Amino acid sequence: MQALFELDSVGHQPEDTIARHSKRGPVSADVKNFAEELVNGVLSHKEQIDKTIENTAPAFPLDQLAVIDRNILRLAIYEILIDNRVPVRAAINEAVELAKDFGGEKSPKFINGVLGSVSVLTTR
Repeated sequence: MQALFELDSVGHQPEDTIARHSKRGPVSADVKNFAEELVNGVLSHKEQIDKTIENTAPAFPLDQLAVIDRNILRLAIYEILIDNRVPVRAAINEAVELAKDFGGEKSPKFINGVLGSVSVLTTR
């Protein structure tokens, strides 16, 4: 999520951003690979993911969302609709926890509401 935030707000190259974040502490090769897969997956499906956000939260224009909220949503929607490696509830719960830690006061409720709407788009 932090790499996606950086990419969205500063525009660095994905490879450089992931490499820099993985140097912050001991990270196994599996964790680094998983992070790369998530970031690259979100980036390669960004248009589809952003349309999903626009359709499920039409009162909140994408470019006016807080950068952190936008990227928490992107990551969770990728996990829910495209990646399918984690259960939907787990993806939603993790996104809400990220919103509590990094977002604003209203972020957790907003993230939960949008992802609740997204979850009806899947049959998992």
